Amino acid sequence: MFRKYKKKILFSIAFGALVFLGFSIYADFDKLINTFGEFNWYYFPLIISLTYLNFTIRFFKWEYYLRILKIELKRKASFLIFMSTFVMSVTPGKMGELLKSYLLREENGTPVSRSAPIIIAERLTDFISVVLLCITGAFVFNYGQAIVIGVGIFFVICVTLISSRKISLSIITYLEKVSFLSKIAHKFEEAYESIYKLVRIKPLVIATILSLVAWFCECLGLFIILKVYSTFTHIEVSLLSAVFIYGFSTIVGSIAMLPGGLGVTEASMTGLLVLLKIPKDVSVASTFIIRVATLWFSVAVGVVSVYFYQRYSHRELESIGVSQAET
Repeated sequence: MFRKYKKKILFSIAFGALVFLGFSIYADFDKLINTFGEFNWYYFPLIISLTYLNFTIRFFKWEYYLRILKIELKRKASFLIFMSTFVMSVTPGKMGELLKSYLLREENGTPVSRSAPIIIAERLTDFISVVLLCITGAFVFNYGQAIVIGVGIFFVICVTLISSRKISLSIITYLEKVSFLSKIAHKFEEAYESIYKLVRIKPLVIATILSLVAWFCECLGLFIILKVYSTFTHIEVSLLSAVFIYGFSTIVGSIAMLPGGLGVTEASMTGLLVLLKIPKDVSVASTFIIRVATLWFSVAVGVVSVYFYQRYSHRELESIGVSQAET
């Protein structure tokens, strides 16, 4: 499984370099380098810490979901598995997050069909929380309302459908009649029983609140970057603006289904900053600083976690295959 995504991760890194090159040309490379140099890098550890706080809060959400499904796992193994998944942050649509289910299968034999719904529930609550974070800004700045509301409605409908056993079981019954799906129909049923438990009102509210706090931390990281630049560029950016820009760009990047939202997220974030009359070089620099502190930092955390997980479990991730995990 891990081997399958290795080339995609390397491709994403190369693509990220091309994105940086393109935006450097847009902002004037020499001017951009000077702008990076003017940033007070003493604030960077704080921004990194906010990103890691995001990861930590989401880890508690992962643990909460494990408890709901009564999946027993040692805290250390759980933490390393969760953090290892960040090495897959630059896989298309974050499909690499299924690594969590594969590693969980290796640890305690939990079937992928039982644990994979946790990943679905994580994404549902992440999207809902980001929509909640930026919906006010969408109306205040009169920008992106259709996308924010559309995404919000889509995920509310998803939660509503999943919450209806009658509708969901009827869909599963229909799938059982499809010849090439009939052999794995029982896995659909097992997966549904898991996701159903995760989207009931209480766990949905708790998980969404955790996600709200987690993603606000990264929004705050962008705000700090802009405030640092405001000390000598005289730009004015409110916390509401930073939350909206980061949240909206995250939504757009996720919809694009590109590895890590590369290119689309940066374009959206830079474009919105420029709309606020922030100079192009400061807009691009701010965008890349926050992306390094979030996306690329997450990949680095994943790489380190994979190393420590392999030492802890005495397993090589490249030896874990999809067929093994699904048995």
